Amino acid sequence: LWPWLLASSGLSALVQLITLPFFPDSPSYLLIQKGNEEACRKAIRKLWGEGDHQAEIDDIMKEKAAMTSTKSLRVLEVIKERSLRWQLYILMTVMTTLQLCGINAVFHTAKFEEYLIPYMSLGVGLCECLSSILCSTLIDRFGRKVLLWGGYTLMCSVLALLTMTLSLQHQFFWMHYFSVILIFLFVVFYGIGP
Repeated sequence: LWPWLLASSGLSALVQLITLPFFPDSPSYLLIQKGNEEACRKAIRKLWGEGDHQAEIDDIMKEKAAMTSTKSLRVLEVIKERSLRWQLYILMTVMTTLQLCGINAVFHTAKFEEYLIPYMSLGVGLCECLSSILCSTLIDRFGRKVLLWGGYTLMCSVLALLTMTLSLQHQFFWMHYFSVILIFLFVVFYGIGP
């Protein structure tokens, strides 16, 4: 039952993967990050229909001007900044609770020895941290839409392979280890994409 339960979460990823190419890029992303005003206008028309949307474009331009006057903070500066303390607490709480998300139950399904499961849980946590770092560096370069599309594509592929490996784990002794690698990859792709 576990392999099918894991595969079922891939259904929503597949639906989003199929529909995502038909959505336009964010107008603010096109104007602020890419500097393409014509593509921004086209995206606004696609989202909100024909009409005069100059007020929205002016708001995005004000946002761009405000962003250029803001200083980027380094990690230590973020930790020391008192005005960001609550956001930092929330972020740490979310990252901590991700450890309790339930993906570790797959390790029990994959029939690993009990003493190895904490190490695999640690691996999942490290993959979550890695995906957070990768996402923050890749989103500026590729944009949210590309990361979503790529993340969902890779997640669907990994879930299909994971379903196969969990089904074949009784026939090949090494399938357990391949399943763990796939789970780590799923966590990384989930963090980068959705």
